[in-house]
Amino acid sequence: MNYFLKRLFDIFVALCVLIIFLPLWLVIIVLLKITGEGHVFYYQKRIGFKNKYFNIIKFATMLADSPNMGTGVITLRNDPRVTIVGKYLRSSKLNEFPQILNVLKGDMSIVGPRPLVDRTFNAYPEDMRNKVYASKPGITGIGSIVFRDEEEMISNATIPPHEFYKFSIAPYKGALELWYNNNKSFKMDMWIVFLTFWAILNSKSKLVYKVFKDIPSHQDYILNFERSTKNNSLDNNISNFLNN
Repeated sequence: MNYFLKRLFDIFVALCVLIIFLPLWLVIIVLLKITGEGHVFYYQKRIGFKNKYFNIIKFATMLADSPNMGTGVITLRNDPRVTIVGKYLRSSKLNEFPQILNVLKGDMSIVGPRPLVDRTFNAYPEDMRNKVYASKPGITGIGSIVFRDEEEMISNATIPPHEFYKFSIAPYKGALELWYNNNKSFKMDMWIVFLTFWAILNSKSKLVYKVFKDIPSHQDYILNFERSTKNNSLDNNISNFLNN
């Protein structure tokens, strides 16, 4: 019954968003076509349900060769690879809208663990990699809400971005996604959709911790990575971000 309600909800929301926001989509398509490199959509291989690959669809916000430039698949705040229009699409999360097509195809759900590329997926501890995608990946999810401004956190880190992601972000994000899989319900999905919009309107809100009082604590999932003065600040970076 939960699967049926979830799929019905996914299709209903996807169709509503597609119809209601079609005029906005047309404006975005025109702007992308006449700016940057002229690319409208961005397709990328991601890991999905039961660790099977699919092609995610987004509005193009970065230079076409960006995965081979700079920090690769990790994006920083004020990343020079982001186009002018792409900057506003990313800050408003409008770049995520075309994933509605993935939902209609059945590759994704509205709510679920975020689909990752191989490199960021492999940053999860091995036991998490085998369990995270027991649910279909989602446009939003508990990890997306808690790490709603991941780019800022990585940009402020005191160690290289890929190391910070692997040793500080990935363990906790993976724990959040596993918590979702163990507790998922239609009611929880409704709360996550509401909290997603709330986080967009109020990026510093901690409402998610009041609604879901039993979600994992981030202190329990930050790995002890060569405890030195520099890497102690790694723990502080994520703690300060989540507690501010």
